[in-house]
Amino acid sequence: MSALLDGDLSAASRTAGVSLTEYFLTDGARWLWQFRLGQMADDPSHARWMVRQAVVGDKGLVVGHAGFHGPPDEVGMVEIGYSVAPEFRRQGYARSTLVELLRRAAAEPAVTTVRATISPDNMASLATIAGFGFVEVGEQWDEEDGLELIFEVPARQVLPA
Repeated sequence: MSALLDGDLSAASRTAGVSLTEYFLTDGARWLWQFRLGQMADDPSHARWMVRQAVVGDKGLVVGHAGFHGPPDEVGMVEIGYSVAPEFRRQGYARSTLVELLRRAAAEPAVTTVRATISPDNMASLATIAGFGFVEVGEQWDEEDGLELIFEVPARQVLPA
């Protein structure tokens, strides 16, 4: 993440072990790297919960990034986050990424609930979570993203086929 903040895509790719794309250097992504590095500096044990590249197939095609906003809170809730590069959207990668995040959450004994927060205008993300049992439980105002709808699902709910 530090290399990405420095704009050094080659060094970041070497560290990640896959070829990262310019998508990892966009302003939105750079904000995320800065934020997550701050979280990990505050508590290095949170690193395993943070964002990772979303890789498809054995050739290591990187289609975006995904992870959790942090470790489970005091009631066992984790919030997911994922982003697919524009050239890979509408090909099922967001849905596959969501499945993997839900599987990982279900494998963690401390996790009881998975949360997703989505702008009411983000039809693609709303469609992505449809069919996974997410229930709208409220809304919030996010300083970066504005109004967001809050969805939750039990961590060990059976995933759709």
